[in-house]
Amino acid sequence: MSARIDLNADLGEGFGPWRMGDDAGLLDIVTSANVACGFHAGDPDIMVETASAAKARGVAIGAHPGFFDLRGFGRLRIEDNPRKIERDIAYQIGALQACAALAGARVTHVKAHGALANLSNEDDAVADALARAVAGVDRNLVLVVMPGLPAERAGERAGLRLVREIYADRGYAADGTLMPRAMPGAVIHDAGKAAARVVRMVSEGAVFTIGGQRIPVTIDTVCVHGDNPAALTMARAVRTGLEAAGFSLRPFAES
Repeated sequence: MSARIDLNADLGEGFGPWRMGDDAGLLDIVTSANVACGFHAGDPDIMVETASAAKARGVAIGAHPGFFDLRGFGRLRIEDNPRKIERDIAYQIGALQACAALAGARVTHVKAHGALANLSNEDDAVADALARAVAGVDRNLVLVVMPGLPAERAGERAGLRLVREIYADRGYAADGTLMPRAMPGAVIHDAGKAAARVVRMVSEGAVFTIGGQRIPVTIDTVCVHGDNPAALTMARAVRTGLEAAGFSLRPFAES
């Protein structure tokens, strides 16, 4: 039997008449979708439509909460108190749950977006706020985390089911966090290079940093960013590479 792996993308990241990326194309490739919940992108129409399209393809649906930052696409670091962060995350999860229900679907997981995700991987208080929000809304929700960082430890403390994620198109710093996007090598645009790198990481159970260090980790899912102009080409290349290496692409949570 081949090993199992999930392939996910961040989708539904438009607002009103403005759309980002090729969600329909990515939904034909990925096995899980993380849907923007209205704070960094997304609105009720987009959430319902994305949930409906994902359900039709058997793609698992997750909430993708971020900071309230439409102008900056959730990449602005907002130093709110942990209780407010917890409530904002819970609000966004609930919004997607309602929209998914209108589409006859359900939300299976949660993955933080942008600056919120980065802070949850640096700050224990923010990480605990994220875990508390997920647990408070529904303990059956899976929390998607980067391995070896505060969000993973917070999820373990909260008793949540965790799924560990690596990124196909992002470079890693020496501490296992993502490199800031402005740094050279932080974003990988070459689909072939990204696919080969993913196959190596998944096969070896490790991430490789910009300095060449090897960090052993558990890997359950691979993310391809939907806002990358090469997202569709990269997602196809990553999926093809994983399948050629003997991996079975399936969602980590049944929708």
